[in-house]
Amino acid sequence: MATAHVNGITIGYTDEGTETGTGTGTGTGTGTSSGTPNPPLVLIHGHPFDRTMWAPQIAAFSPTHRVIAPDLRGYGETDVTPGITPLPAFAADIAALLDHLGIERAVLGGLSMGGQIVMECYSRFPGRIAGLILADTFPAAETEAGKLSRNAAADRLIREGMNGYADEVLDKMVAPYNTQASAHVHRMMAAASPEGAAAALRGRAERPDYRGLLTRITVPTLVAVGREDTYTPVADAEAMHAAIPGSTLAVIESSAHLPNLERPADFNTALRAHLARVARVPNGT
Repeated sequence: MATAHVNGITIGYTDEGTETGTGTGTGTGTGTSSGTPNPPLVLIHGHPFDRTMWAPQIAAFSPTHRVIAPDLRGYGETDVTPGITPLPAFAADIAALLDHLGIERAVLGGLSMGGQIVMECYSRFPGRIAGLILADTFPAAETEAGKLSRNAAADRLIREGMNGYADEVLDKMVAPYNTQASAHVHRMMAAASPEGAAAALRGRAERPDYRGLLTRITVPTLVAVGREDTYTPVADAEAMHAAIPGSTLAVIESSAHLPNLERPADFNTALRAHLARVARVPNGT
C-alpha cells in the first residue's frame, strides 16, 4: 500500500500500471500503441466500502493505464475524521492526491457515493478531468425525509457498529446469486469504521443538486448501472444519460448495486470501450 500525507490526513491508495499520464508514479510504460498517452484512471469507491471494490478493474486496466484507487477519508486505510465529511471535503482530498502524484488530468470514475464525489470534483476542477464514469449513482439533492434517514443511520452506526447494517443491506448491494461478490462486499462493510461511515452519511445528507451540472459536462461520460439495482434504478441512470451531452449508457445484466464486482467482465467491456472513446478525443474535451 502507498500512502500520501495531504490535506491534513494520511490517504491509503493503490497506484498500479503503466505510466501514461503526466505524473511521476510507479508506471514505466509508453501509453497506447499510437504513441498517444492514456490519461490515468482514478476510481472512487462507494459507501461503506474501500478501494478493494475496484480490484477487478485494477487487474484489467493496469496493463494499459495507470490506475489509482484511493481509500476515501474515513474508510479503509485512510484516516478517520469523526463528525461530518461533506462531499467537498472528499473532492478536496482527491485533488490533493492528484497533486501529490503529479497528475494534471485523469479519467475519474465513481460508484454510488463515489459517483457523487466525482460530480463534485467535476464542479470544482473540470479542467483536470478527461472523462467521467458515473456508476450506480444519482445527482439529486437529498430530500428532507432522506436527510432524517441518513442522520438516523449515522447515529445507529455509531451506537451499534457496522455488522448489523452489513447483514441488512447485503442483498440490496449485491444480487443474492452473486455469492463471490457478496462475500467480498460483506467483508468491506463489516470492516468499515463506524465513525468514518457515519461522517460520510451526514455529509451526503447535505449534498447539493448536481442535475444542472450534468447538462454542462463536456467530456466523454459513461453512465453504468446494474439491471437489478434498487438503490439507484435503471431509470435514474437513463435520466442521467439523457441529461449529459454525448454520454453512453451501459446497463449491466444480472447485477445490482455493484456491477463492477458482480459482473466484472461485462462492466470492464463497457469501461474499455469508454476509455477508447476518451483516447480518441484530443485533450479529452
